[in-house]
Amino acid sequence: MSSIIDRARQDACAYADGGVDALIVENEGDIPFLKPDQIGPETVACLTSVAQAVTEVVDLPIGIMCLANAAIESLAIAKAVDAKFIRSNQWANAYVANEGIIEGAAAQALRFRSAIHGHTIRILADVHVKHGSHAIVADRDIAELTRDVEAFDADVLIATGQRTGDPTQEQEVTAIKKAATKEVLVGSGLTADNAAELIAVADGAIVGSSMKMDGVWWQPVDPQRVRRVMGEVDRIRESMTNHPDP
Repeated sequence: MSSIIDRARQDACAYADGGVDALIVENEGDIPFLKPDQIGPETVACLTSVAQAVTEVVDLPIGIMCLANAAIESLAIAKAVDAKFIRSNQWANAYVANEGIIEGAAAQALRFRSAIHGHTIRILADVHVKHGSHAIVADRDIAELTRDVEAFDADVLIATGQRTGDPTQEQEVTAIKKAATKEVLVGSGLTADNAAELIAVADGAIVGSSMKMDGVWWQPVDPQRVRRVMGEVDRIRESMTNHPDP
């Protein structure tokens, strides 16, 4: 655990120094991921320890994502370390993922959040989930799936693209944004080169791979890449402030 915590702290500090707005702490290294009901207490304990260590070295809001789609576990960790949000990649409906069939977590997770008095923990939920097949909901379009996630009380919606690191398609973000009444984030593949295109149609982004060494998600954070991405984001923000949409 000591080496994992050291790496998490180093990455968190590199992100913070580069100007990011918030961090998500995930057990991304637990590949192959287990289904939610198969995740053991050791995973929850270790992820809690790492998240707490991160809060001690950076003064940024943090979120939790316990993979795969363990929303209840994520909420428990968030409550323990005072995290501000969780991410659930399958909040409503069902999906054929790498781990098998993953069902929406909303019904149980919202009741659990209430039971632990975690009402201030916001839910970031994916709409069109990456890494698998949408065969179960193939007869329903993105607008319907967007409305489902909103109806199940997610606070923020995420457009993910096809897989980690691959750019989310602008048309997918636009389709979700058009059907949504809440904020929409780009969930994958934002880089300094495509930031202007994607942020023009979204409210923000979750960025991982393009801020890592060589753009590879499992590598350490590259401070220069973080500064490059955030420099472009800051430029876009300033432009939008000075020239708001009519």
